[in-house]
Amino acid sequence: MEAVIRTGGKQYAVAVGDVLKVEKLPAGEGESIEIKDVLSVGTGEDLRVGTPLVEGAKVKAKVLEHGKKKKIIVFKKKRRKGYERKQGHRQWYTSIKIEEIKA
Repeated sequence: MEAVIRTGGKQYAVAVGDVLKVEKLPAGEGESIEIKDVLSVGTGEDLRVGTPLVEGAKVKAKVLEHGKKKKIIVFKKKRRKGYERKQGHRQWYTSIKIEEIKA
C-alpha cells in the first residue's frame, strides 16, 4: 500500500519501509509519530483521494535521527557596484521510517 502525506509544507509519496528526511519534527529519537495529513492512499483500483484529506487515514512512522543537511551558499552580487554578500545555511531535518499505513 502506498500513500501521499503532507508534512513541513511538502508532499511525499511513501510506502511501508521507506526512510525519508523531512523538515524537523518535535519528537525525540526512537519515538513513534502519527501523520494524519494523508492526501491519498492505496494503489490502482483501490486508490482513495481526499478532499483535501482522506478521512480516518493515518501513517505511523518512527523517528530515526535529527540532523542538518549539506550547506548551501547564498551569494548576492551587484555588477560594478562593489556589492557582494556571502552567507551559508544548513537546514535541520528529521529522518523517519514508515512503519504502517492505515486506510
